[in-house]
Amino acid sequence: MPRPALYSSSRPARRPAQDSAASGGAPQAPAGDHDAPAPVAPATSAVATTSLSKRHVRVLWTLIALLAALLVYSLWLHQRPGPRRITQDDIDAAVLRTLETTTPPSAAARAANAIAPSVVRVVGYGRSKNGKQEVERGVGTGVVIVDKGIILTNLHVVAGSDRITVTFHDGLETTASITGAQPENDLAVLQAHKVPDDLEAAPLRSTQDLRAGDHVVAVGFPFGIGPSASAGVVSGLKREFTSPEGQRQLSNLIQFDAAANPGNSGGPLITLDGEVVGIVTAILNPTPARTFIGIGFAVPIENAASAVGMPPF
Repeated sequence: MPRPALYSSSRPARRPAQDSAASGGAPQAPAGDHDAPAPVAPATSAVATTSLSKRHVRVLWTLIALLAALLVYSLWLHQRPGPRRITQDDIDAAVLRTLETTTPPSAAARAANAIAPSVVRVVGYGRSKNGKQEVERGVGTGVVIVDKGIILTNLHVVAGSDRITVTFHDGLETTASITGAQPENDLAVLQAHKVPDDLEAAPLRSTQDLRAGDHVVAVGFPFGIGPSASAGVVSGLKREFTSPEGQRQLSNLIQFDAAANPGNSGGPLITLDGEVVGIVTAILNPTPARTFIGIGFAVPIENAASAVGMPPF
C-alpha cells in the first residue's frame, strides 16, 4: 500500500513577476521580507566619486605649481642687486660734466634778462611843419617802476610831443600821458593808459655802495633797435654834464662806459643783479656824428625815485 505524500506546511514563495502577471496587479512584497538587505547602489556613484577626486587632484597640483612659481620669482627678486647708492663723488662728477658740456649765460645776459619785462620803448609824436601829418619827434626807452604802469624816462624824449606811445615787453602798445617832470635831472614820469596783466616793476637799488669799476649793463633801444644790452663798468660818480647846445646842465651823474647811443635815453642802468641804479640820460660826444665814444651818463636812481614821489633809499 503506497505511502501518502508528505507536504510541507509552508508554501513556497511565488515569483513577483508571476504573481503580478497572474493577478494583473502590482507586485506584492512577500511576507517576511522586512529584514531583507538594502539594494546595492548603482555603479555610476562610484564613477562620479572617482571623477571628482581626479578633478580635486588637478586643482591641487595647479595651486602647487603656482606657489612654486611665486617662490622662484621671490628668490630671484631677492638675489637681484639693489640700486647703487649715489655718493658725493657721483654728484661732483655730474656737475663737472655739466659744466664741461654746457655754456651758462654770462652775468650780463642774466641781468638783462631779469630786467627785460620792465623795459619799454617810448616814442613821442608831433605834427609835421605843414601840420598835415604825424611824425616821430623822439625815440627812447623807459623803465616801469610801479606795476600800475608808472614809467620813468628822459624828459627830452617826450618833451613837446602831441602823442606818446609805449610798447611793453609782451608787444602791447598803448598811449601814455606825462604825469610828472623833473627838468633839472632830465626826467619825466609817464602813466600808460593800458598795461599787461603780468606787468613787472623793476627792482631799484641805492647807489650808496656803488664804486668805480663795478660792472653795469645799459638796456634800451639805441636808434630804435632793441631791446639791446651793452655791458661795461662804472667809470666814476658825481660827474657833471652840459649838453652841446648848452641847454642842459646836469650834475651828480654816474659815468659809465657801457655802449649807449641815441635811443638809450631813459633806459635803465643796472647792476649784474638786475637792479636799477640809474636812468641813462646822455653821452659825451664832442663830434657832430652823435656816436658813442666810451663816456655815458646816468641819473642816480635816488633822484629818479624822487621824481615820482618815492622815498629815497
